[in-house]
Amino acid sequence: MIKMQQVSKIYPNGVTALREVNLTINQGEFVYIVGPSGAGKSTFMKMMYREERPTSGSFLFKGIEVGKLKNRQIPELRRQIGVIFQDFKLLPSLTVYENVAFALEVVGEDKSQIRKKVLEVLDLVKLKHKERNYPDELSGGEQQRISIARAIVNRPSLVIADEPTGNLDPDTAWEIMEVFEEIYRRGTTVVMATHNRDIVNKMRHRVLAIDGGKIVRDEEKGMYGYEV
Repeated sequence: MIKMQQVSKIYPNGVTALREVNLTINQGEFVYIVGPSGAGKSTFMKMMYREERPTSGSFLFKGIEVGKLKNRQIPELRRQIGVIFQDFKLLPSLTVYENVAFALEVVGEDKSQIRKKVLEVLDLVKLKHKERNYPDELSGGEQQRISIARAIVNRPSLVIADEPTGNLDPDTAWEIMEVFEEIYRRGTTVVMATHNRDIVNKMRHRVLAIDGGKIVRDEEKGMYGYEV
């Protein structure tokens, strides 16, 4: 699904975020991205949904050279990818239902299908009963569940999560991880950047450690491996 060959990223200010990264991620994998702050994790994640492009090297998503996509082609790429952020990024003036439905409306989904798909994912994240609530009426964990629902309502083949439990208490973080496990069990590829050692060590999946812009460790069912 994802193949990186000799990928480097150098920003205009001279900072090298990634250095000659070689990597393959297959369809249906669950991959943790770990490493110290400033190691290059965010750049790595942003490259997957073309927020950033490589300075050099080849980055393929399903055989498509992502770095060479024209701007008009990027929306089509992103329809295949669900992105979940630490700070939820919900639209405060829209209800739970409307926040999730919006992701379908912008891609021109048929109205008859929107309600069906929205209620399906709200059921998956166990918030169907909150469809008429607004984001400020929800807890942090509930808001993150809605952001997950919005990210997967298009049924993407890849879900990218950047510190999805970073703003949540430990109990809520575990609940959120159960949602990700269910998404993974349904065959979706999950790539998650996290500093949560306990989650990585208990919910064992492939671990990629990035340090100094390089992948310094790649382990199946790996451990976190850093002091926090």
